[in-house]
Amino acid sequence: PVPKPSPYTLSFCRPFAFLPALSAVVLTESLLPHCYMLGLTNAKAAEYLARDGPNALTPPPTTPEWVKFCRQLFGGFSILLWIGAILCFLAYAIQAATEDEPAGDNLYLGIVLSAVVIITGCFSYFQEAKSSKIMESFKNMVPQQALVIREGEKMQINAEQVVAGDLVEVKGGDRIPADLRIISSHGCKVDNSSLTGESEPQTRSPDCTHDNPLETRNIAFFSTNCVEGTARGIVVCTGDRTVMGRIATLTSGLETGKTPIAKEIEHFIHIITGVAVFLGVSFFVLSIILGYTWLEAVIFLIGIIVANVPEGLLATVTVCLTLTAKRMARKNCLVKNLEAVETLGSTSTICSDKTGTLTQNRMTVAHMWFDNQIHEADTTEDQSGSSFDKSSATWVSLARVAALCNRAVFKAGQESLPILKRDVAGDASESALLKCIELSCGSVKAMRDKNKKVAEIPFNSTNKYQLSIHEGEDESDNRYLLVMKGAPERILDRCTSIMLQGKEQPMDDELKEAFQNAYLELGGLGERVLGFCHLFLPEDKYPKGFAFDTDDVNFQTDNLCFVGLMSMIDPPRAAVPDAVGKCRSAGIKVIMVTGDHPITAKAIAKGVGIISEGNETVEDIAARLNIPVSQVNPRDAKACVIHGTDLKDLDQDQMDDILRNHTEIVFARTSPQQKLIIVEGCQRQGAIVAVTGDGVNDSPALKKADIGVAMGISGSDVSKQAADMILLDDNFASIVTGVEEGRLIFDNLKKSIAYTLTSNIPEITPFLFFILVNIPLPLGTITILCIDLGTDMVPAISLAYEAAESDIMKRQPRNPLRDKLVNERLISIAYGQIGMIQALGGFFAYFVIMAENGFLPSELVGIRLNWDDRSTNDLEDSYGQQWTYEQRKIVEFTCHTAFFVSIVVVQWADVIICKTRRNSVFQQGMKNKILIFGLFEETALAAFLSYCPGMDVALRMYPLKPSWWFCAFPYSFLIFVYDEIRKLILRRNPGGWVEKETYY
Repeated sequence: PVPKPSPYTLSFCRPFAFLPALSAVVLTESLLPHCYMLGLTNAKAAEYLARDGPNALTPPPTTPEWVKFCRQLFGGFSILLWIGAILCFLAYAIQAATEDEPAGDNLYLGIVLSAVVIITGCFSYFQEAKSSKIMESFKNMVPQQALVIREGEKMQINAEQVVAGDLVEVKGGDRIPADLRIISSHGCKVDNSSLTGESEPQTRSPDCTHDNPLETRNIAFFSTNCVEGTARGIVVCTGDRTVMGRIATLTSGLETGKTPIAKEIEHFIHIITGVAVFLGVSFFVLSIILGYTWLEAVIFLIGIIVANVPEGLLATVTVCLTLTAKRMARKNCLVKNLEAVETLGSTSTICSDKTGTLTQNRMTVAHMWFDNQIHEADTTEDQSGSSFDKSSATWVSLARVAALCNRAVFKAGQESLPILKRDVAGDASESALLKCIELSCGSVKAMRDKNKKVAEIPFNSTNKYQLSIHEGEDESDNRYLLVMKGAPERILDRCTSIMLQGKEQPMDDELKEAFQNAYLELGGLGERVLGFCHLFLPEDKYPKGFAFDTDDVNFQTDNLCFVGLMSMIDPPRAAVPDAVGKCRSAGIKVIMVTGDHPITAKAIAKGVGIISEGNETVEDIAARLNIPVSQVNPRDAKACVIHGTDLKDLDQDQMDDILRNHTEIVFARTSPQQKLIIVEGCQRQGAIVAVTGDGVNDSPALKKADIGVAMGISGSDVSKQAADMILLDDNFASIVTGVEEGRLIFDNLKKSIAYTLTSNIPEITPFLFFILVNIPLPLGTITILCIDLGTDMVPAISLAYEAAESDIMKRQPRNPLRDKLVNERLISIAYGQIGMIQALGGFFAYFVIMAENGFLPSELVGIRLNWDDRSTNDLEDSYGQQWTYEQRKIVEFTCHTAFFVSIVVVQWADVIICKTRRNSVFQQGMKNKILIFGLFEETALAAFLSYCPGMDVALRMYPLKPSWWFCAFPYSFLIFVYDEIRKLILRRNPGGWVEKETYY
């Protein structure tokens, strides 16, 4: 009996793999009443479709739009601002009930606060919606049509209608519509690279060849591609029950944590909320104790909350992230989740897939051995041409064998395309040979036309060779040419001579040893090696028109002449070694995780610099010292290559030990579940892990990782769904660009927050003095909003456009536990240092205006009760002049305006010093045009609010004398000089107390 599917992904396919073809048919009980060659009846198919549902993957659940919108509207700072707005409306309602002519301040403030929350909420929501819309365009990856046999007739149906028990036929170029148990095949090969990571096509036949269903030849998997040949199979699993479907289910079952930037912003919100609530409540209690009415106390509470909450910050963060996402899209990175950009910046480990990410995902001829020499071919992405001697007569013969003994052909209508960009019908190895010969020798089609094929024995696993017989191109020579390629040792066994410098020589032991050395050397590079030989068949035995029989072979297949070897590899991308080097200098560990063979994986790892020159694995050390591997201490090897089967036997501590003690790691022959284990292991070490991958097999790891990076070109639908970011050019180097952008965004957000928070001190201290020293209020609540939402907005956003500092890719990744977006050092700089200087500038302007109007500083202390009393219209100043309530309020509001303008002037210096965290502003320069615009914009806005007619009624802002603008200039200059000296000490004494206390 067939066991029920267990949670283990492949268990359901296993019983079908072990059974003979006919038993498998009988076992899919759906076919019991029918002859298995006729397939299902339409009625049965409809019944099974109703029972099992369509053959499609269940899309992951999505969050309703209204929930997303509410999150933006009521999350983070928004709650505080809503509380502030409600208190404003409450205060106004009480005023309206108790006073004859209530002032509209609280009503206006409540409306403004509500508008701020709604506008920033809508902005963030629409930005997120726009980003997710782009992703919808990636959902067209599932096969559309399938060829099934029902009631003895072949019919083309929608792949979603395929059911378990269906008899399906596939041919080269088709995508497999469901998990199939193969019952007959003719030269069928499938590309499993999206599922297992193997770049070589895998043969499919009715025979069970392996215990593991992923490795056996008689199961073909849903969503893999048939590369060549034809096959028939019975559907054993559809939809979510297929191997791919179960991997997708494994993906959807995983919990995804919050992104580092989300945690950082939450941490920041908690800090600021705590400070705002603590100060607000303290001021409220203090006000009641000092004898203020509870209505006045509520107004203080609102003022403190408004002064503390950086209303524009979340908009600034969203703009920062959006801007970076757009910049990355230009660099071929599509960001699905905006916050993922910053996560990439804090990445400390990248687990990269090999095939297609580090490599070009196309087999390419890398080396040749002929004339007893190894020649290197050009494997670069543009392949400007092979770098060996093409004039050798042996090369001409080798090229001819490789072109003729080859079934690959270019697809029609691609003549205008470069050779490397053309599509080929044929397997990966033959495509590589075809392109190599086309590049080196010209048209292969012309060569084949001159040497017409008369007989052929295709490659099979028993013979391990492919053979074809051709008419010669020389009309005076009527001999047939036999060409053969295959496994080098099998080819050599059939040869008694070898071609050297175009001449045939007998094969001796010395030449056999040379062959053996070359074969081992190329195999050791992780390359797939093929041997080539030929023979001109004697005309007397095989005259023109001879009937060659390829089933019962009636011609000579030994005593051939060996021509040479050619080896192929999926070569590294050109930009990858440089990108891996950048990662190393940025303190990022790059781990290769692949389903490929360990030797190939190690060769590529060395080629791209994941295993750097001079670093050895335990196997290398054992070979160098000529001792068994067991005698080598693993700690002596900086690099290691771990096989999937060994990984299975490791416990958690052993895994942690490997990740902790080796800097350069390659995992080969891994399964999807193991990729997940590797990611979890790295995360246990405290690493922020980015995982790159293109296949279905990568998706659980993509989802589990802190940031998943899928491939746009070769990526499967499932991997794109699981990822946070998609590389449109499939290039590992684009990730490093992403890391740089991610670090830049974190730096720029820090700078923006430092700038925004600094003005909180000159906004809060007026209330403090107002309550404790009893002076007329130096700065009003509406004026604070003009700063936070008016003059500070553009400069804060402009810091998102700031270029990177010179050390951005030379420092270690930030530690999310220690290096917060907002830390005590940033608070110390913003509140304790720069903010204090700014407050002094504001108060200086306030006292100057008060003194010019007759109220000296000494007279102001304790004057508040009389100042705010509407019935007092004869308040005397220092010179004995009497002031009415209306006149006093005009002076007070003029002071508010001057304090506001002073904050703008000192914020000039603040935005300039915030351009850098370590470098001098003179090193960085003033190339940020948005920032320069921001400086002009905030000055123009301040002037507009001060001088525009009607502002005295709308915002209680009054025109200022030109001289009052200059009150804060010395303080602005002081801020600039102070910070330049601080940064100079930072650079001169790295790690000193100034860095520990002030480097944010």
